[in-house]
Amino acid sequence: MVDSFFFGKTVVVPWNIVAYNVFGGQGRGPNAFGTEPWTFYVRNLLINFHVWFILAVLAAPLIILQALFRRTAHGQSFLRSITFVSPLYMWLAIFTLQPHKEERFIFPVYPFLALNAALSLHWILSYIGTNQPGTWMGLIPAKLKLAAVAAFLLLSVAAGFLRTLGVVTAYRAPLEVYSALEDVPAFPNLNNNTVCLGKEWYRFPSSFFVPNSMRFKFVRSEYRGLLAGEFPESGSVREILAGTSIIPTGMNDRNEEDPGKYVCPFTLTLNVHESNIYVLQVNITECAFLVDSSFPSQSPSEIEPDHIHDVESWDKVSCKKFLDAGLTPTIARLVWLPDVSFLPDRYKRRWGEYCLLRRRS
Repeated sequence: MVDSFFFGKTVVVPWNIVAYNVFGGQGRGPNAFGTEPWTFYVRNLLINFHVWFILAVLAAPLIILQALFRRTAHGQSFLRSITFVSPLYMWLAIFTLQPHKEERFIFPVYPFLALNAALSLHWILSYIGTNQPGTWMGLIPAKLKLAAVAAFLLLSVAAGFLRTLGVVTAYRAPLEVYSALEDVPAFPNLNNNTVCLGKEWYRFPSSFFVPNSMRFKFVRSEYRGLLAGEFPESGSVREILAGTSIIPTGMNDRNEEDPGKYVCPFTLTLNVHESNIYVLQVNITECAFLVDSSFPSQSPSEIEPDHIHDVESWDKVSCKKFLDAGLTPTIARLVWLPDVSFLPDRYKRRWGEYCLLRRRS
């Protein structure tokens, strides 16, 4: 009912999702937005949950082993236990079979992953804690078992902490540079305070986190897919409803580029240095501000020049360091490592710049 109210027509959104993603037809559907190998979710969950993902996957095999070798009168029934742990496997199977994969598709199953991991840990601890004579675990001293379990838990917590700290310190720049807009005075030589996004369009958090006077626009980059549309400006409930029910011009369901999404014109001009080679030039004179990045591992191009180091055209309002994944070794991308001089090069993180720029007067 709420969806239909805002869309201005009868809409069943869950069916729309299924209809597009499953029955989209030729050239439509999620695959138009990119595909990933079947290992995508496994690798992602191993990186972010490490041993807990392994324990979560072991839940069903442990239930089977318990049913076969450790039958207890007070234990859960086999069918009941399998029911508890099955959602994780169902979710992984369904989404692994889909060629188009995104990390956000897997987060709804996190509670089930935590449940499976907790159950596996409980069953393993109940086995380790047994003191029955004649068993392997009965021969190991209780203090030694306690030390091993404590070490396992402490190491897993430390690994999770280092992963979280590594992600926060490496990739938080986009959430920090936009806050500088709160302190930036209105640009005197333009009629608006347009903030432009080129190759950094996909890291823009939301217009909710910037001043009401600012308007974000796109300029052309190497990306050739469909960019987000805009809701019409509204000042009343009627205008808001009119804005939510209208389909923006140029929108399509095939991920095809819409030139109307760009605020600045772009033209093809003949490169005088190399005959018959055409170069795309993007005019960004309408941008009062620009969000851009610069990484040592990436070379500028005609469409994506290095605006950060163009000191004649732009002033730096706010710049933060951003991890250069192309030059940073694998271990330093996975977890936090200190930026100290005595650390070997194979463990050092490499940095680029992420900046909010203001056009020079």
